[in-house]
Amino acid sequence: MSIYDYKLKKRKEGELDLAELKGKVLLIVNTATGCGFTPQYEGLEKLYEAYNAQGLEVLDLPCNQFGNQAPGDDAEIHEFCTAKYKTRFDQLAKIEVNGENESPLYTFLKAQLPEENVDGLKNKAIMKSIEKLSKSCTKAGDIRWNFTKFLVDREGNVVGRYAPTAAPKDIEEDIKKYL
Repeated sequence: MSIYDYKLKKRKEGELDLAELKGKVLLIVNTATGCGFTPQYEGLEKLYEAYNAQGLEVLDLPCNQFGNQAPGDDAEIHEFCTAKYKTRFDQLAKIEVNGENESPLYTFLKAQLPEENVDGLKNKAIMKSIEKLSKSCTKAGDIRWNFTKFLVDREGNVVGRYAPTAAPKDIEEDIKKYL
């Protein structure tokens, strides 16, 4: 299996076949609109604006598994993001990233890179605190919270997994390396 074997439900209707994104660099993020990390939407949009023309796609996958911080429906989430953060990348339909109903894409991503890149003692301490709150993080490799990011290169290789504490600007150099 490769990342290009997966399809995701679109926000409105239909599916996004990831095979359509061959040759692009993908930043895949499980998001929430009511999270302490929600302001990262601003940084995600800056990355999208700066690098979309060079081949970056941001795949925004809302998830309500962590503290019920994405309670709205897909339309409400989209309206919030476009109004507050002026996002131009589209949000896909809500998914689950852990557990019995997890998206097959996330099963694949977690198998490729089970460990997050968490820099700094402060960030490690924050992630340990967050992990205690996460009810759906039950096994090694699970997503621990909203705004976990996966970076996929132009050939479909999963080349980075970043903790929620990694701001979009913190992974910009990695993105540029693969563009």
